[in-house]
Amino acid sequence: MKLVTQPYLTQASHWPHAGRHILAQFDDTSVVVYQAFRPAIGHFAAKHGYFGDEFSLNRMSWIKPNFLWMMYRSGWGTKPGQEVILAIQIQRAAFDVILATAVHSNFVPDLYPSEAIWKQAVAQSSVRLQWDPDHHPSGAKLERRAIQLGLRGEVLAQYARDWIMNIEDISEFVQQQYQYVQQRDWKHLRTPHEEVYPVRESPIAERLRLSALETDTHGMRDPNKMKITLL
Repeated sequence: MKLVTQPYLTQASHWPHAGRHILAQFDDTSVVVYQAFRPAIGHFAAKHGYFGDEFSLNRMSWIKPNFLWMMYRSGWGTKPGQEVILAIQIQRAAFDVILATAVHSNFVPDLYPSEAIWKQAVAQSSVRLQWDPDHHPSGAKLERRAIQLGLRGEVLAQYARDWIMNIEDISEFVQQQYQYVQQRDWKHLRTPHEEVYPVRESPIAERLRLSALETDTHGMRDPNKMKITLL
């Protein structure tokens, strides 16, 4: 498996405890996002490296850079129609375009002069964003928020064919880790390595409503303020 993993407890101790943050696995050229599909769609995509005819371009498709949010949403691959979990490596430049063009699913008065203007922005945008509660592997809600991005129209078409660098079926890995979740064995649970994704352009970060990372008096991230309480 190409996806880089680490012990969950190691990662959880370094993740922000609260706020709106984009947790993702990324490098200089790529970002990994997750989707869950029925076998006909998922197996084709993993085999061919793109989405085939079974994948509809006529409806919104949601991508999630946060693995544990995808696990919560799919029930660790146990929900009907979400049995095949894909780790989709896309161009980092494309991910930045998605973030730059995203419009909130809900009206945010601080960002839009009026609800009518927000509705117009939603109608014209090909990218929708939502901040949902992130979840502990057990499924319990956390104070931290996780982002999901809905793609449609031309952006979805580009995502499905042009922006993908690699698609990996990680369903077997998910099933293996789910056994530890069922046993509440967090010590042996492994999850994809994820860090806070940096959005360096302030106007985009502000429009996404990203939270600033807490720092100590020396300007360093304070791990004691970012530790997740295990359930």
